[in-house]
Amino acid sequence: MEASPIRVAAALIFEAGRLLIAQRPADKHLGGLWEFPGGKLEEGETFQDCLKREIREEIGVEISVGPMIAAVDHAYPEKRVRIHFYRCQLTSGTPESIECQAIEWVTREELDSFVFPPADAGLLGQIKGDPDLWSA
Repeated sequence: MEASPIRVAAALIFEAGRLLIAQRPADKHLGGLWEFPGGKLEEGETFQDCLKREIREEIGVEISVGPMIAAVDHAYPEKRVRIHFYRCQLTSGTPESIECQAIEWVTREELDSFVFPPADAGLLGQIKGDPDLWSA
């Protein structure tokens, strides 16, 4: 029997026409690739609570979690993931790379310059094609 997918929450944090992305640690699965910050749900946690916790741990800021933009299922050779992507807003703090190699604020045009894991990459076209996400 196939294992259930790993449930992940990811934040799409937009500010002033830019989107925050994070580089995965080199020693982790898909290390060095860029992603939308977030992480695995813990037992009994909602996607919103997971995002707030993960963003605090990874980049040291507080966020408010808005609507879900998309849910993506992806099968890697060693595991399956189901990622729920939420539009989020910074409420306090300045992002810093605590549990990631680096962070970047990127424009819609700059997104193509970064390499994302397949599960995140599938969402790039949708994000780039929706000007409402990028407006303040």
